[in-house]
Amino acid sequence: MTTPKAAANPLATEIVKKLKRKKATLAVAESITGGLLAGALTDVAGSSAVFLGGVVSYSDAAKKSLLQVRARTLTKHTAVSEEVAVIMARSVRELFGADYAISTTGVAGPGKAYGQRAGTAWLAIITPHHEETVALALSGNRAEIRHATIESALAAFARILSS
Repeated sequence: MTTPKAAANPLATEIVKKLKRKKATLAVAESITGGLLAGALTDVAGSSAVFLGGVVSYSDAAKKSLLQVRARTLTKHTAVSEEVAVIMARSVRELFGADYAISTTGVAGPGKAYGQRAGTAWLAIITPHHEETVALALSGNRAEIRHATIESALAAFARILSS
């Protein structure tokens, strides 16, 4: 018995096509999205030509050990910050030797974490010549916040690839 598979995310499909045209590669570092961003990208047939891999660094310890986020940075800014998102993206880009990197960090809820309300998230996108961050203030339940974070990351990256 086979289970029907949902169609790949249209933004992820667009990103894979654009990366192929550019002969460029991508890696991701995820916290709030827990691997779902990588999943959205690898749902696209042929993504193995451009998607190198990712790191799910859900805990602060993983951010420190896998992505070189310093304890001092976590103490000063918390894991839900622009500073940490940038370090995560820079580190995963270097780790995989990718041309581009995307990171996601935030609070999915329910309730607050790191003094931040549920729906607070940061994205960082690193390109060969540019770094961009996006602050998100989302609403909804845990699943909705995580989904909106993924959609926001894909949309921001697709926009950057088009410019």
